[in-house]
Formats: sequence, C-alpha cells, structure tokens
Amino acid sequence: MKAVRLHRYGVPPQLDDIDKPTVSSPLDVVVQIGAAGLCRTDLHVIEGQWKTIQNPALPYTLGHENAGWIADVGSAVTGLMPGDPVIVHPLVTCGLCAACRAGDDSHCANATFPGLNTDGGMADYLLTNARAVVKLDPNLRPADVAALADAGLTAYHAVRKAVPLLPPGSHAVVIGAGGLGHIGIQVLAALTAATITVVDRSADALELARTIGAHHTINAAEDAAVVVDRLRDITGGGAHVVFDYVGEHGTPGQGLAALRNRGSYFTIGYGGNVDLPTIELISREINVVGNLVGSYNDLAELMTLTAQGKVTLHTNAYPLDAVNDAIHDLESGKLVGRAILIPAAG
Repeated sequence: MKAVRLHRYGVPPQLDDIDKPTVSSPLDVVVQIGAAGLCRTDLHVIEGQWKTIQNPALPYTLGHENAGWIADVGSAVTGLMPGDPVIVHPLVTCGLCAACRAGDDSHCANATFPGLNTDGGMADYLLTNARAVVKLDPNLRPADVAALADAGLTAYHAVRKAVPLLPPGSHAVVIGAGGLGHIGIQVLAALTAATITVVDRSADALELARTIGAHHTINAAEDAAVVVDRLRDITGGGAHVVFDYVGEHGTPGQGLAALRNRGSYFTIGYGGNVDLPTIELISREINVVGNLVGSYNDLAELMTLTAQGKVTLHTNAYPLDAVNDAIHDLESGKLVGRAILIPAAG
C-alpha cells in the first residue's frame, strides 16, 4: 500500500510502498482510510519537536487525524463490521489503567499514538483497536470529518471543559480562527450562550468566523496593545474565558491581558511560553488551563453535533501523493480551515 513516511527529521516526508497492516490480536481493527488530516502538529513532528517526547523509530507513517471504513476486525471485536464508516480516536488505549477507567483516554498509561510514535493514517490503511473507533452517522462521510479526529476533538475538549465558566451573559475570546479555532467557535455557539469575539490575522478567517458564530471580530494585524484594549472594551473589562488556538508569537501574553479577574486562559495551541508573575496570578485569581486532545466520549459527542449540522469542517482536499504541496500551503498560511489527504481508493 501507499504511505507517507518520515525518514529523517527536517526533511520532507516521502510516499513509500509498504505492507498493509493486518489483524494480530483480538481487539485489533484495520481501517481503510477515506481521509487523513494534516495539521501543525505534523509540521512539528517533521521538524523534530516531538522526537524527545514520542521517540518513534524512523521511518514511520505520519497521520493522526483519520477516518474511513472498517476493513477487518479481531476475533473479540463486536458491533463493527467491514464497510462501517468510522472516525478514529488519535490514541490506541488499553482500557485497563486508572486514566482509562476514569474515561480520561488521552492520558492512558499504555497508549500508542499513531502518527506520532507508531504508524499513522496517511496511508491506504491504518491499524488501530476497537476502543478507538466511533461509528459515523449514515449522513456523514469520512472525508468530511477526518480532521475532527484531533483538531476537532481538541477544540471540543477545551470548550466542553469551559462550559460551566460561560453562563449566559459571559464573554469568550477565541484567538486563532484557523483549523482548530473555526471548530472551537462552532462548538462554543452550540454549547454556550456566551458572546464570542474572535481574533485572527487573516481577513478570510475572520469572515468565516462571522458566518459560524462569532459576534465580534478583531484583526490581529493591529498593534497588540490596541487589540487588547478593543477586547477589554468589547468584553466589558475582560473575557471570562480566552481560548488560545495559536499558543505562540505573543498570543499567550495577549490572551492573559484580555482576561477579567478570575478569568481562565485555555491554551490549545503551543510553541510559545506563558509568562505571568505569580503575584498577578494570585491577586487576580487567574486560571491557566492546558488542553490535550480529548476522550472517546468527547469524540462521540462531537460526532453527534456534526451529524446535527451544528459543526461543519471546512477542508481543502489533496491526493495522498501531493502531501508536500499540502504542507507548503499550510506553512505559508494559504489554507483556511483544514487540509486533508485522500488516498487513491478513498
């Protein structure tokens, strides 16, 4: 089968011919890939930022946002049949550790992470397990939802955690309306009655934000201090929650400055630093909250919202062999929404 493989850090991946994965244990599931998402984490993987954290053996197949159809299942798998459309949770989890038993799949003590530390789904087929797959509503196509498997799941997980902090009359600020942010805006609109203000440098991204739930938009190309002043004015003194889907290039400082006392800064994007004097943290009772992927239940709930038409993924499709074109477009900021890679048989 064809697969997008990383051979060396700092070098673009290449399309290789490798063996198709097969079922070898009772709970294994092989998925024929209908689409695989491309996101900034893939860029960071290629750069080597995840090397010391995940330490995969090179070469291996990229791709941690995957959807498709069941191709084969192990002897203990029930409720899944070949041909069933599914979306795949990013992690392959054990189900037995304390985190899994608490429903906190993303912190499984024994997880593997296809696309980061083992073969992922930028290929014709992916090996995962029965705990990772969510069957899709019949009106959803794998290509329409694949990037929700990580980008959507992470955005949903953050908003879902913040719902108790956003009663009617509250203000939420979203920094970054790109691949993750445009999903987070829709989830905010679906789950809360908060007033939503979106900050982004792209006029196209801001226009999209206005069509999917944003009440106010601000162009981040303005002076940073001016942006903060405008945010504090719109929110009546500061946001109750700031969702930072960028997490670098100064956005953490901007997001913290836009909070009201007792506000919460949720960081979803990464790459920068949070720099906050402890006396300010204490005197203003600010909360700084990290967000990592999400649980199986989060993904199932997100698929329900998607089937109901409350969340729509905006995508740009590329054939699998055009992966480096997609990477270039993502790096250069040409994409609005998400890039997905479609195998020839997808």
